[in-house]
Amino acid sequence: MGTTVETNTEEHTGHYAQTTRSIMVTVEPFYLDEQSEPDESHFVWAYHVRITNLGDNTVQLMTRHWRITDSMGTAQEVRGDGVVGEQPVLAPGEVFEYTSGTPLATPSGIMVGTYQMKAENGERFDVDIPAFSLDSPHQKGQIH
Repeated sequence: MGTTVETNTEEHTGHYAQTTRSIMVTVEPFYLDEQSEPDESHFVWAYHVRITNLGDNTVQLMTRHWRITDSMGTAQEVRGDGVVGEQPVLAPGEVFEYTSGTPLATPSGIMVGTYQMKAENGERFDVDIPAFSLDSPHQKGQIH
């Protein structure tokens, strides 16, 4: 149902967006060089999320589910209530934004997930968070 759009604005960053049932989720990841220790296999990213209610009904973000996979294929699942300690309510046209972060043991990886929303009528539904790339300047190129 949703569409995914990627637009690179800077090296190692980009905007990723997807809309599910009139809820648009936009993510922009940032590599945090100052918090990373490449020599110790510790790479840290922040990501800024913008959730926009494009629909006609008020919704509340109830839970989150992330799947974070590093470049070695090691995946971790993160589940919890709300985001950054909140379960925001978004009326039609409203936006909620937050910034969070994640560490990896490899110089690159990928994140994807869902938010479970609750509509005014009590219906619960999942909203897709677009898959986004975590790329650091420490990723080695391929040798041909």
